[in-house]
Amino acid sequence: MSEQKPKKPQKLRARLPRGLEDRGPAAIAATRAMTAKIREVYERYGFEPVETPAMEYTDALGKFLPDQDRPNEGVFSFQDDDEQWISLRYDLTAPLARYVAENFQNLALPYRSYREGYVYRNEKPGPGRFRQFMQFDADTVGSASPAADAEMCMMAADTMEALGIPRGQYVVKVNNRKVLDGMMESIGAVDDKQKLAILRAIDKADKFPPDEIAKLLGSGRWDGGEEGKGDYTKGAGLSDDGVVRILDLQGIGLAKRLAPNAPRFQRFEVSEEWRSKGGELAWLNLALAKSPIGLTGVNELIEIQSLVASAGYGEDRIRIDSSVVRGLEYYTGPVYEVELLLETKDEKGRPVRFGSVGGGGRYDGLVSRFRGEPVPATGFSIGVSRLQAALTMLGKLDTKPQTGPVVVTVFGPESITSAQKLTAMLRKENIRAEMYLGNPKHGIGQQLKYADKRNSPCAIIQGSDEREKGEVLIRDLIAGSAPSDATDRDTHLKKQAEAQKPVNEEDLVAEVQEILARHNVKWT
Repeated sequence: MSEQKPKKPQKLRARLPRGLEDRGPAAIAATRAMTAKIREVYERYGFEPVETPAMEYTDALGKFLPDQDRPNEGVFSFQDDDEQWISLRYDLTAPLARYVAENFQNLALPYRSYREGYVYRNEKPGPGRFRQFMQFDADTVGSASPAADAEMCMMAADTMEALGIPRGQYVVKVNNRKVLDGMMESIGAVDDKQKLAILRAIDKADKFPPDEIAKLLGSGRWDGGEEGKGDYTKGAGLSDDGVVRILDLQGIGLAKRLAPNAPRFQRFEVSEEWRSKGGELAWLNLALAKSPIGLTGVNELIEIQSLVASAGYGEDRIRIDSSVVRGLEYYTGPVYEVELLLETKDEKGRPVRFGSVGGGGRYDGLVSRFRGEPVPATGFSIGVSRLQAALTMLGKLDTKPQTGPVVVTVFGPESITSAQKLTAMLRKENIRAEMYLGNPKHGIGQQLKYADKRNSPCAIIQGSDEREKGEVLIRDLIAGSAPSDATDRDTHLKKQAEAQKPVNEEDLVAEVQEILARHNVKWT
């Protein structure tokens, strides 16, 4: 009886979980350049950095994510050995509230801080929808003044311009949750679930046409376009009058049916002149005249508009817009959103606006949960990954592969000591350099191929002959790889030879610095 051959061990398949992405040097360098500019603006406004951990007790984060019914749904959670539930943070604001509450007595109030980092959402991933993404926040805790909210809006506008987005290609839109509460009050909506459904419907105003928003406010919507097709979203259950009232307050009115298939609703076209003369605020003031909470919200918006205007920020940069909702449930007052007005294409190739890249608002109840006393707060958050995609589209970020280090080649094990010495000389003068650490028996051709793959500006070669003469060969890899306009082989070879020259060891640093300057090589 023959013996069975042992089974070959199965190789583990390398695969990335859905909703996550790997990032290479070029993307990381672009992020660093972008966040450095954001940080500069935040610090100019007097904010200081603070870091909080990626994990918090689940009850400290609270249940504030939209579309979630359980405390740990929407977040990644685990139970610690003491049976306490811990979750990865879903934003940077809830951890800040815990930090402020825990260190309340030691902080100078109002407390102004900024922080950046990854946040995590346990949601169904999709195009442009990730489970891990980066945010960059700034918050003022301890001030109830609308001036703190106005400052957030001004800082948001300044940040966009610092990143190279010109006026006319972005706008900071401002609304107030109290205005939205006034809308609810005006139609008699008192149930919290119904209010949330209404807010979610309004929040989709920039994604769906008015008739589809009407369905979300009413009985519900099938995303396949017809009943029974696609996924079904339950509506807010408003009556026809309630739907018309909410849409009216959102600048959407009943359309005259000019054709059998004409839409029932259409958005009002308003002029910039109407906006600049306070038309939206005047309209809200009239529409919410019987709602005390709504009028309070309108008056706060009037004050914010006055403050930003006095600081020189016009309607082209910061404007009142009653369609802004913001998805998180902890907002209690002014809310704001930064929208990019540049056009891109959706998955079907249709032109669409790029949309929101950041936002925030007032959250007066978040710190108060820990303190048992009122602690007003307001903040602003930038979606770094989304904004980076926009800046790349605009050509405002350098996405070319970053220049690699100078590569010092080796000629067998006996040359490693001298190669390490040359590498150290370069590093001492702040030149990025590495000694080739592959197989030392690899020929010079293989090592230069490696240097090309590393996008190195130049390579250092020192064989036994050069070592005896106290010389090195420097090969300019950028000049050597440039397209040649030579018409004959001899001229081409001559140009290639000019890209490599011998120099004395003591002149190595100066010669490399000259090559870096010639090709404008700057490491970030």
